Amino acid sequence: MPIATYSLVALDCPDPPALAGFYRTVLGGEVKKHSDDWYDLHVPSGARIAFQRAADYRAPEWPRGDRNSQQAHLDFDVADIDRAEEQVLAAGATPLDVDDRDGERGFRVYADPAGHPFCLCRE
Repeated sequence: MPIATYSLVALDCPDPPALAGFYRTVLGGEVKKHSDDWYDLHVPSGARIAFQRAADYRAPEWPRGDRNSQQAHLDFDVADIDRAEEQVLAAGATPLDVDDRDGERGFRVYADPAGHPFCLCRE
């Protein structure tokens, strides 16, 4: 029997409504405000991502292994990685590692507007 039930992933950020809007553009769904410092995105699959204001937020640096390295990242499966890349870049993502070695690797790494790494992965 499991100890817990999955609830959500929470991302620290300087601007919760803006980051929630970015991920709504990427994943669809509905953004719900709980307070000025906490927003949830309920995605169509039933998952939930929360965005929490952190006044002293510092974006992770890709790819670093010291204490300011990536704390976590999100993976998103996509049918057309080239089209998905166009869309996330238009929404405000920054490419971090997009050389997928002529399609052999199967994923590309980006940062959201607050600097969190995420990957687009071929289905």
